[in-house]
Amino acid sequence: MKPLGAVLLAAGLLGMAALGEQPPRPEEPSRTCFFQMLDSMDRDFCRGDLEVIYPEVGDVGCMYVPKCHQYRRRISREWGSPRVRYPQAEKSKKYVLVLVDPDAPSRANPRSRFWRHWLVTDIPGADLRTGDIKGRVLTDYVRPTPPPRSGYHRYQLRLYEQPAQVAIALSPQEWVSLGAWAMESFVKQFRLGSPVASTQFLTKYYED
Repeated sequence: MKPLGAVLLAAGLLGMAALGEQPPRPEEPSRTCFFQMLDSMDRDFCRGDLEVIYPEVGDVGCMYVPKCHQYRRRISREWGSPRVRYPQAEKSKKYVLVLVDPDAPSRANPRSRFWRHWLVTDIPGADLRTGDIKGRVLTDYVRPTPPPRSGYHRYQLRLYEQPAQVAIALSPQEWVSLGAWAMESFVKQFRLGSPVASTQFLTKYYED
Protein backbone atom coordinates (compact mmCIF):
# COMPACT_ATOMS: atom_id res chain seq x y z
CA MET A 1 0.00 0.00 0.00
CA LYS A 2 1.41 3.40 -1.00
CA PRO A 3 1.77 6.16 1.60
CA LEU A 4 -0.97 8.78 1.45
CA GLY A 5 1.55 11.55 0.60
CA ALA A 6 2.79 9.65 -2.45
CA VAL A 7 -0.79 9.07 -3.60
CA LEU A 8 -1.64 12.76 -3.27
CA LEU A 9 1.53 13.78 -5.11
CA ALA A 10 0.84 11.33 -7.93
CA ALA A 11 -2.74 12.52 -8.18
CA GLY A 12 -1.58 16.11 -8.34
CA LEU A 13 0.91 15.40 -11.11
CA LEU A 14 -1.72 13.47 -13.07
CA GLY A 15 -4.10 16.37 -12.70
CA MET A 16 -1.50 18.80 -14.02
CA ALA A 17 -0.80 16.50 -16.95
CA ALA A 18 -4.49 16.32 -17.76
CA LEU A 19 -4.61 20.12 -17.86
CA GLY A 20 -1.56 20.25 -20.12
CA GLU A 21 0.62 21.82 -17.41
CA GLN A 22 4.19 20.83 -16.66
CA PRO A 23 5.07 20.04 -13.05
CA PRO A 24 7.75 22.31 -11.55
CA ARG A 25 11.30 21.06 -11.83
CA PRO A 26 13.21 20.78 -8.54
CA GLU A 27 16.22 22.66 -9.92
CA GLU A 28 14.18 25.68 -11.04
CA PRO A 29 14.36 28.64 -8.63
CA SER A 30 11.13 29.97 -7.21
CA ARG A 31 9.65 32.92 -9.06
CA THR A 32 8.00 34.13 -5.87
CA CYS A 33 9.24 37.54 -4.70
CA PHE A 34 8.75 38.43 -1.05
CA PHE A 35 8.41 42.06 -0.03
CA GLN A 36 9.30 42.69 3.59
CA MET A 37 8.06 45.70 5.53
CA LEU A 38 10.51 47.59 7.71
CA ASP A 39 10.77 46.74 11.37
CA SER A 40 9.03 48.96 13.92
CA MET A 41 12.02 51.24 14.57
CA ASP A 42 12.49 52.14 10.90
CA ARG A 43 8.78 52.04 10.15
CA ASP A 44 8.13 54.95 12.51
CA PHE A 45 9.80 57.26 9.99
CA CYS A 46 7.06 56.59 7.43
CA ARG A 47 4.28 59.12 7.88
CA GLY A 48 1.69 60.79 5.68
CA ASP A 49 1.17 58.22 2.90
CA LEU A 50 4.04 59.42 0.72
CA GLU A 51 4.60 57.00 -2.16
CA VAL A 52 7.90 56.36 -3.97
CA ILE A 53 7.25 54.34 -7.11
CA TYR A 54 9.87 52.59 -9.25
CA PRO A 55 9.18 50.62 -12.46
CA GLU A 56 7.96 47.03 -11.99
CA VAL A 57 8.54 46.91 -8.25
CA GLY A 58 6.00 49.67 -7.49
CA ASP A 59 5.83 51.61 -4.23
CA VAL A 60 8.87 50.74 -2.09
CA GLY A 61 7.96 53.11 0.73
CA CYS A 62 8.58 51.62 4.18
CA MET A 63 10.00 48.39 2.67
CA TYR A 64 13.20 46.50 2.04
CA VAL A 65 14.00 46.38 -1.67
CA PRO A 66 14.08 42.64 -2.47
CA LYS A 67 16.99 41.03 -4.27
CA CYS A 68 14.74 38.91 -6.50
CA HIS A 69 14.33 39.87 -10.16
CA GLN A 70 17.52 41.93 -9.74
CA TYR A 71 15.55 44.76 -8.19
CA ARG A 72 18.51 45.94 -6.08
CA ARG A 73 20.82 46.01 -9.06
CA ARG A 74 18.27 47.77 -11.24
CA ILE A 75 17.50 50.46 -8.67
CA SER A 76 21.26 51.11 -8.42
CA ARG A 77 22.23 50.75 -12.08
CA GLU A 78 19.25 51.15 -14.40
CA TRP A 79 16.20 52.97 -13.14
CA GLY A 80 15.98 56.73 -13.10
CA SER A 81 14.17 58.89 -10.60
CA PRO A 82 11.00 57.40 -9.11
CA ARG A 83 7.53 58.83 -9.25
CA VAL A 84 6.76 60.47 -5.93
CA ARG A 85 3.09 60.75 -5.10
CA TYR A 86 1.37 62.54 -2.25
CA PRO A 87 -2.42 62.40 -2.67
CA GLN A 88 -3.02 64.89 0.16
CA ALA A 89 -1.03 67.69 -1.52
CA GLU A 90 -2.86 70.99 -1.81
CA LYS A 91 -3.03 72.16 -5.40
CA SER A 92 -2.49 75.81 -4.49
CA LYS A 93 0.74 75.16 -2.58
CA LYS A 94 4.32 74.30 -3.52
CA TYR A 95 6.56 71.72 -1.91
CA VAL A 96 10.20 70.76 -1.41
CA LEU A 97 11.36 67.16 -1.83
CA VAL A 98 14.56 65.85 -0.26
CA LEU A 99 16.12 62.39 -0.73
CA VAL A 100 19.11 61.56 1.46
CA ASP A 101 21.14 58.61 2.69
CA PRO A 102 21.82 59.03 6.43
CA ASP A 103 23.97 55.87 6.45
CA ALA A 104 26.90 56.93 4.26
CA PRO A 105 29.24 55.14 4.09
CA SER A 106 27.53 52.71 6.50
CA ARG A 107 24.91 52.77 9.22
CA ALA A 108 27.56 51.78 11.76
CA ASN A 109 29.83 54.68 10.74
CA PRO A 110 27.74 57.42 9.07
CA ARG A 111 30.51 60.02 8.85
CA SER A 112 29.15 61.34 5.50
CA ARG A 113 25.52 61.66 6.48
CA PHE A 114 23.31 63.09 5.01
CA TRP A 115 24.35 62.13 1.48
CA ARG A 116 22.15 64.19 -0.83
CA HIS A 117 20.57 62.12 -3.62
CA TRP A 118 17.86 64.48 -4.83
CA LEU A 119 16.60 67.96 -4.05
CA VAL A 120 13.67 69.58 -5.83
CA THR A 121 11.90 72.79 -4.86
CA ASP A 122 8.84 74.65 -6.17
CA ILE A 123 6.90 71.43 -6.81
CA PRO A 124 3.22 72.21 -7.54
CA GLY A 125 0.80 70.35 -5.33
CA ALA A 126 -1.12 69.22 -8.41
CA ASP A 127 1.97 67.37 -9.66
CA LEU A 128 2.43 65.59 -6.34
CA ARG A 129 -1.13 64.30 -6.52
CA THR A 130 -0.30 62.44 -9.76
CA GLY A 131 3.30 61.54 -8.96
CA ASP A 132 4.69 63.32 -12.02
CA ILE A 133 6.66 65.96 -10.19
CA LYS A 134 8.06 69.02 -11.87
CA GLY A 135 9.93 71.73 -10.09
CA ARG A 136 13.26 73.45 -9.70
CA VAL A 137 15.97 70.80 -9.43
CA LEU A 138 18.80 71.84 -7.12
CA THR A 139 20.37 68.38 -7.04
CA ASP A 140 19.85 65.94 -9.88
CA TYR A 141 18.66 62.48 -8.91
CA VAL A 142 21.50 60.16 -7.88
CA ARG A 143 20.70 56.45 -7.80
CA PRO A 144 21.00 54.59 -4.49
CA THR A 145 24.42 52.91 -4.60
CA PRO A 146 25.36 51.39 -1.24
CA PRO A 147 29.02 50.31 -1.12
CA PRO A 148 29.82 46.58 -0.97
CA ARG A 149 29.67 45.01 2.50
CA SER A 150 28.24 48.16 4.08
CA GLY A 151 24.91 46.58 5.01
CA TYR A 152 21.50 48.10 4.48
CA HIS A 153 21.22 51.83 3.84
CA ARG A 154 18.15 53.92 4.53
CA TYR A 155 17.04 56.14 1.66
CA GLN A 156 14.82 58.77 3.19
CA LEU A 157 12.37 61.02 1.38
CA ARG A 158 11.09 64.09 3.17
CA LEU A 159 8.40 66.34 1.75
CA TYR A 160 8.11 69.90 3.06
CA GLU A 161 5.56 72.58 2.39
CA GLN A 162 7.47 75.46 0.81
CA PRO A 163 6.94 78.84 2.48
CA ALA A 164 5.52 81.49 0.19
CA GLN A 165 7.90 84.09 -1.22
CA VAL A 166 10.97 82.11 -0.16
CA ALA A 167 13.69 81.53 -2.76
CA ILE A 168 15.49 78.31 -1.83
CA ALA A 169 19.05 77.73 -2.99
CA LEU A 170 22.17 75.79 -2.13
CA SER A 171 25.29 77.61 -1.00
CA PRO A 172 28.50 77.42 -3.07
CA GLN A 173 29.91 75.02 -0.48
CA GLU A 174 26.86 72.75 -0.76
CA TRP A 175 27.20 72.64 -4.55
CA VAL A 176 30.70 71.23 -4.23
CA SER A 177 29.83 67.99 -2.44
CA LEU A 178 26.82 65.75 -1.99
CA GLY A 179 28.16 64.07 1.14
CA ALA A 180 28.08 65.26 4.75
CA TRP A 181 25.26 67.67 3.91
CA ALA A 182 24.01 69.79 6.81
CA MET A 183 20.38 69.01 6.07
CA GLU A 184 19.03 70.26 9.39
CA SER A 185 20.71 73.65 8.87
CA PHE A 186 19.24 73.85 5.36
CA VAL A 187 15.75 73.12 6.70
CA LYS A 188 16.15 75.73 9.44
CA GLN A 189 17.60 78.37 7.10
CA PHE A 190 14.61 78.27 4.77
CA ARG A 191 12.01 77.78 7.54
CA LEU A 192 10.72 74.51 6.13
CA GLY A 193 9.64 73.19 9.51
CA SER A 194 8.69 69.54 9.91
CA PRO A 195 7.95 67.36 6.88
CA VAL A 196 4.30 67.08 5.92
CA ALA A 197 5.10 63.50 4.88
CA SER A 198 8.08 61.18 4.90
CA THR A 199 8.99 57.65 3.92
CA GLN A 200 12.08 55.52 3.43
CA PHE A 201 13.20 52.30 1.84
CA LEU A 202 16.19 50.12 2.65
CA THR A 203 18.51 48.46 0.19
CA LYS A 204 22.10 47.22 0.09
CA TYR A 205 24.78 46.41 -2.47
CA TYR A 206 23.12 44.15 -4.99
CA GLU A 207 25.77 41.41 -4.88
CA ASP A 208 25.89 41.12 -1.10
